[in-house]
Amino acid sequence: MKRILAGLALTTAAALVTVTPAAQAAPVDAVKALKKQFVAGHGVRISEETRTSLDGKSLGTTKTSGTFEFGKSGVVASDLRTRTPSSDKSLSASLAPPRIITVGGYSYIQGGLYSEDLPEGKKWVRYGGSEATGGTFNQILDIFEPKVLKTLVSKAKSFKGGTYKGVLTYSELGKVYGQKVTGLVGKIKIDYTLKVNSKGLVTTLSSGWSMDFGVLGKTRSVTETRYLGWGSKVKVKAPAEDQWIDVKDLSEDSDVPQEIPNNSLNSLAN
Repeated sequence: MKRILAGLALTTAAALVTVTPAAQAAPVDAVKALKKQFVAGHGVRISEETRTSLDGKSLGTTKTSGTFEFGKSGVVASDLRTRTPSSDKSLSASLAPPRIITVGGYSYIQGGLYSEDLPEGKKWVRYGGSEATGGTFNQILDIFEPKVLKTLVSKAKSFKGGTYKGVLTYSELGKVYGQKVTGLVGKIKIDYTLKVNSKGLVTTLSSGWSMDFGVLGKTRSVTETRYLGWGSKVKVKAPAEDQWIDVKDLSEDSDVPQEIPNNSLNSLAN
């Protein structure tokens, strides 16, 4: 019996020696991996899909693709195209910029409401004071912002096979930016799945949230963003000056939105 117990003890110890290193192996630091990508003239491509439903009935899928250009501290420019289903008649769908180029502190938008009744020869509307960010119209979690990425990693409930899974409230996300988000919006839970490769670079981010609007129904939105070609050479250029008009120079009766809608849930509280 002693021999059996001794053999069992040795077998167990051997198993622990084999398993422990893998179990204790720490994942590559995703934030450090991200910051290494912040090299001027380089960037990454994205491919994104957003599925929205109302009371379980699909409202369609919005697709976004484009590129982000990096500088030494993060995103400095972006060029994004978004397609929304013709069946989606929601306000957010009509305000989603079909094409938006952000560079040099300005955003240039083309298509949809933004191209109606423009002066002859003008194809773009320019908005001032807009800094390029890593977000899109639908993805509310900006992984190009190191403090956001750090939060997603630290608040994850699980990490397995390069995948982080977790949940945070919009109030918690607001704190990351130093903003106070209260009320109904602050309580909204954002569930997310973050996948990284062997180098710690994000390959996929899926985020979802739900909100009950009472008689208007319960909305569910899930956005999956794929990040491709980290380190690729990227150069985003503004449209030619003779092709755009500044939004402040449009007539007062213009139907072009005076501001660019953001991709945050704050708009739900308005």
